[in-house]
Amino acid sequence: MNRNMPVRNFKFDTAEHKAAYVQQMFDGIAPRYDFMNRLMTLGRDQSWRRLLIKRAGIKSGAKVLDIATGTGDIALAAYSAGANLVVAADFSAQMLKHAALKFHHAHHGNGKQLVLAGADGLALPFPDQTFDAVITGFSLRNVGNLDAFLREMARVTKFGGKVACLEITRPRSPFFRNFFSWYFGNVVPFMGKIISGSREAYSYLPHSVAVFITPEELRVRMEDAGLNHASFETLMLGTVAIHSGTKIHATAKTSYAPPPAAVKQQKLARG
Repeated sequence: MNRNMPVRNFKFDTAEHKAAYVQQMFDGIAPRYDFMNRLMTLGRDQSWRRLLIKRAGIKSGAKVLDIATGTGDIALAAYSAGANLVVAADFSAQMLKHAALKFHHAHHGNGKQLVLAGADGLALPFPDQTFDAVITGFSLRNVGNLDAFLREMARVTKFGGKVACLEITRPRSPFFRNFFSWYFGNVVPFMGKIISGSREAYSYLPHSVAVFITPEELRVRMEDAGLNHASFETLMLGTVAIHSGTKIHATAKTSYAPPPAAVKQQKLARG
């Protein structure tokens, strides 16, 4: 890790400082990211991704953006659900490299497209109202400006389209919350060191969960970002939440998005 990055307290001077840390961290753990996810969630993370796709209303012919795609599991779930175009975007080059390996094995045909894009969630390089659904998983805790991130997701969503998010959260039950804190604070960093070689990255994980907002507050923040009928449900004894909202009205333009030509895309599947 870069010496300028925080090690124990995970305090960031600016949103840019946090973004640099998160980008570097995910680049470092990309090779073992999937295995750690399966291990930490007892293999349940894939079912959560499929439920996220359902809550986002993704059906055959949809045009979908998966922002902060990581190694692409959520994008692949949207593709399998019948989406006509899935753009899998991330600012971690190493995560996209591992996503590309998976995408090459995806079923091709029927005019469907699966595309990689190097993009920052605070400056999405897509025009307003581009996608039928915009989705993200396990990313909201990591962004430097949550409200701007949510506004960008809403901005590129078509009228009538949905934004849906999958995120770790703190359990409500005091007893289980204590166990959850112990597991995330002690067991997960130990596993992370053994499996990925980075105890620090998997120490950041429980910290990011501990300081993140509640599901109720996230619902309000989604509505403030221009989404209507925002709601959420919790899973896995209250340790995971899926939020969704519908874009009904026009959202305020942001100053974050560059021209569409700025995006770097690699088409990986076409009919």
